[in-house]
Amino acid sequence: MTDDARRAALRQSVSVAVATGLYGISFGALSVVAGLSTAQTMALSLLMFSGGSQFAFIGVIGSGGTAGAAIATAGLLGARNGLYGPQVTPLLAANGWRRPLAAQLTIDESTAVATAQADPAAGRLGFWWTGIGVFVMWNLFTLLGAVLGDALGDPRRYGLDAAAAAAFLALVWPRLSGPGAHLSRLVAGGAVAVALALTPFTPAGVPVLLAAAVAIVVGAVAPVRPVEART
Repeated sequence: MTDDARRAALRQSVSVAVATGLYGISFGALSVVAGLSTAQTMALSLLMFSGGSQFAFIGVIGSGGTAGAAIATAGLLGARNGLYGPQVTPLLAANGWRRPLAAQLTIDESTAVATAQADPAAGRLGFWWTGIGVFVMWNLFTLLGAVLGDALGDPRRYGLDAAAAAAFLALVWPRLSGPGAHLSRLVAGGAVAVALALTPFTPAGVPVLLAAAVAIVVGAVAPVRPVEART
């Protein structure tokens, strides 16, 4: 791994961790407003550790839904993390105690940074630094948002709900605009179309899972080289 590849992976890891962590303020504040205690809010961030699932959970609870409905909705949306396993498992080759740790840290952000690196070693570095960085920042800012609670008002007015999305866009933009990006644009466009079409008619989580199916179908028709084979 070259110094440039290492610096690029670390730079992306820090940027994504900070952006995602700031978004944790929004979750913490909205969670206590929805009726959860600070301890319950922190348990979600420490154990569930999946932003989309956590927001889905408190959304159902806050609207008066049952605990069973909240768990089912959060679980359905969180199922997308299972799709990342085939991508990161060959790259990390984690064994022993590192394997369950890697499973806990396999989220949108760590997978995105890891698979964005051309060098496998840089990909591993990006995965671990992003996963750990997001975990620490997300939980710290969740606690801050939960403690401040109503004092923040609606945290979305600060634009924190857009921070994570902006970081992701910056991360994937080279793949959408660089040489040979036609296939990536096709997958992204198809996934967006599917998600937008299904969102008004399906439960939370379903549009995300079916949008991911677009990439699976395209990958089956036009297979690409795995991460570890890139140069």
